[in-house]
Amino acid sequence: MKGVHNFLVTVAAILALAASIASAYDPSLLFRTSASQQTKPKTAFCKNPKLVTPEDFFSSGFNIPGNTNNQLGFSANVLNVDRIPGLNTQGLSVIRLDFAPFGQVPPHTHPRASEIIVVDQGTLYIGFVTSDEDGNRLFAKILRPGDVYVFPFGLIHFQFNPNPTPAVAFTALSSQYGGFITIADALFGSNPAINPVVLAKAFQLDTKTVKQLQQKFA
Repeated sequence: MKGVHNFLVTVAAILALAASIASAYDPSLLFRTSASQQTKPKTAFCKNPKLVTPEDFFSSGFNIPGNTNNQLGFSANVLNVDRIPGLNTQGLSVIRLDFAPFGQVPPHTHPRASEIIVVDQGTLYIGFVTSDEDGNRLFAKILRPGDVYVFPFGLIHFQFNPNPTPAVAFTALSSQYGGFITIADALFGSNPAINPVVLAKAFQLDTKTVKQLQQKFA
């Protein structure tokens, strides 16, 4: 029972913190690009109020560990408006992150959201990098159970489990569709592929290495 109580307290705290962010600012909430269409609204349809039920504000299973048996060693259980219709227009989504030993969420950005994270189990090494005009400064820290950290809007950030034991964290985004752009996948795994010469010059690599990376991420 103590574990369930701690879990509920953790989720309640992160929802409260994220809600305060969402109420203040939620830019670009309704838009994302589509490969087959022009930029279009990305929001759920409003339900007839007479048909709304408590189930529209409910989800379960957030206490169940995710499958981390993959190359990066992490899983993300995302609760957004697709799973909880009552989140529509609330500017909020929540994610459970499970990490295998030495697993990581690679450097990425959320183009439509800031993020707040709280560690529930284990230890995480996390950080974000500022923009060029701020000197590309790294703000990194080791987090342990109960520790909370904020990733500012749109900045590249990461989470890494440095230990040989699993870790669990919960995060909240200030958007119902925060988006997720993994830097390496986007650049080396684009379709069609970016000209290797461009990436070789950008990363100060030879084109052979770039082509190998493109094959790997493709």
